[in-house]
Amino acid sequence: QVQLVESGGGLVQAGGSLRLSCTASKRTFSNYAMGWFRQAPGKEREFVAAIRWSGGNTAYADSVKGRFTFSRDNTKNTVYLQMNSLKPEDTAVYYCAADPWGLGSRVLDDYDYWGQGTQVTVSS
Repeated sequence: QVQLVESGGGLVQAGGSLRLSCTASKRTFSNYAMGWFRQAPGKEREFVAAIRWSGGNTAYADSVKGRFTFSRDNTKNTVYLQMNSLKPEDTAVYYCAADPWGLGSRVLDDYDYWGQGTQVTVSS
């Protein structure tokens, strides 16, 4: 079992930045692919970004490409989502997820473990 704890959410004005963190409880975290998903009110949870175990392969949703950067520090069992040039449409609860199979996919069902979520609110 892996526990994921997110932090770093908050309220920011449009154009601002936030950095989300997600720390995993398990040492074998370094073998896992990790993902960020988000869910806005009244909408389905959607893919934001994914990263393979090595950190060398990342994937982003088109809506965040060029603005968000996903990185990981396996020595700290932590991944980071740097979010720049935030827009009101980025407002959502952001969830960290772990994929022990290392796929790093965009598909929600490929992830076995989920954090509790952290709220990001971008004001216009």
